[in-house]
Amino acid sequence: MNTILREAKIIDSESPFHNQTVDILIVDGIIQKIGTSLPNSDNAEEVKLDNLHISQGWFDSSVSLGEPGFEDRETIANGLNVAAKSGFTAIALQPNSYPIIDNQSQINFVKSKANGFATALFPIGALTKGSEGKDMAELFDMKNAGAVAFGDYNKSLENANLLKIALQYVQDFDGLVIAFAQDSNIKGNGVANEGVVSTRLGLKGIPNLAEELQIARNLFLLEYTGGKLHIPTISTAKSVQLIKEAKAKGLQVTCSVAVHHLVLTDEKLENFDTRCKVSPPLRTETDRQGLLAGILDNTIDIITTDHNPIDIEHKKMEFDLAKNGTIGLESAFGTLLTVLPLEKVIEKLTSGKSTFGIESQTIAEGNKANISLFNPEGKSVFTNENILSKSKNSAFLGTEIKGKAYGIYNQGKLVL
Repeated sequence: MNTILREAKIIDSESPFHNQTVDILIVDGIIQKIGTSLPNSDNAEEVKLDNLHISQGWFDSSVSLGEPGFEDRETIANGLNVAAKSGFTAIALQPNSYPIIDNQSQINFVKSKANGFATALFPIGALTKGSEGKDMAELFDMKNAGAVAFGDYNKSLENANLLKIALQYVQDFDGLVIAFAQDSNIKGNGVANEGVVSTRLGLKGIPNLAEELQIARNLFLLEYTGGKLHIPTISTAKSVQLIKEAKAKGLQVTCSVAVHHLVLTDEKLENFDTRCKVSPPLRTETDRQGLLAGILDNTIDIITTDHNPIDIEHKKMEFDLAKNGTIGLESAFGTLLTVLPLEKVIEKLTSGKSTFGIESQTIAEGNKANISLFNPEGKSVFTNENILSKSKNSAFLGTEIKGKAYGIYNQGKLVL
C-alpha cells in the first residue's frame, strides 16, 4: 500500500531535510518523494496527525517478552505490537525466557515468531548455557542464526576467566559481549539502593560499589583481551566516569542506561511500591544527575526501556520477595522528554543500532521507510489506560509525561 505522511517535521541530523516540515510519499516500503504539498495521484493512504514529527526508527536494546515459557507475562506478538505503538521499529530481545535462548534452535524459534510484524526483532543469545555462568553457550552458531549480541540478562558473570575467554572468542566473528555489572557478594540480600531511603524503610541496601567494582574488573579484562564489550543499564555517576576513562583509552566499550534511572530515584520506594523494584535499583538524585550528564556528553551511548513484564503474582507481594523489573515501552518517549531535549532523546533512541550491527535508514528519497511518528508537545499523566502490555508492572504510573508516540512505519506496514 502507498502512503503519504502529510506535514511531517523531520528530526534526523543525517537527513538533508532535517528540521523541515514536508510531505513524504512511501511506495512499497520505499521513500519515493519528499516535498511540500505532494499530489495524491495514486489514491495513497493519507496520514495527517496533530503536530506530526518523524525520525529514523527507534531501537530498544533491552526488551524481555516472556515467550517461550512465560506467555502469561507477555507474548512476542503482543510485545511487538506494543513496541510499534510506542514508536519502536526494532527491539533486541533478551534471552531470559524458559527455556533460556542459548542455542541456534531457540534463536530460530523467536525469529520465526516475529515474522510479519512492523517492529523487527533482533535476538540476544545467552552468553552461558542456561545463563548459569558456568559454560559458554554456542555463540558462533547463534551468531549465524541471527543473534546480535551475547549476554546473560541481569546476571553478572562472576567467573572472570570465562568473560576473558568469551571476549577473545567472539573477536573471530566480530561478536558483541554484554556484561551486566553487579557483584553478587557485595549485593548480598540487598533489594534497594543503599542510602538514606533504604535505611529509613528498613530495606537491605545494594551499594553503588557492587556495580562499580564489577565494571572496573570488566574494563580491565577488555583492556587485556581487546574485542567489543557492552555494559547495560548502568545506574551510578561513578560508573559513567569509569566508562568515560575507558573510552579515552581507546577501548571498544559501549553502555546503556534505562529510562527509569534517568527519570526516577529511590524516593519512589517510600510506600514500598514493588513496581519500582528494579535491577540495578533506583539510585539517588546525585546519580540521576550524573547519568543525565553522561547522556549529554555522549559517554552513555544508548537509552533503553529495559522493558520487563512481570505477572501480578510476582509483583504484588512483600518488597523483599517481589521480582525485579518494570515495563517501559509505552512510557519511554513521554517520560524522557521531561528530562532531556528532543534531539538528544531521538539520538539516543536511534544510535544503538550501530552498536548492535543493525542497519540504519536515513530519511531520504530512495531509502527504506524506517520511521517513528510522534508529537513532542503536550503534557499528560501516565495511567493504566496507557498500558498496552499484558503485564501492568509500570514504575511510571502517575508520572507526568510530555508529548506522545503515534506509532511507526516499517517493513511496509503502518502501525498507529
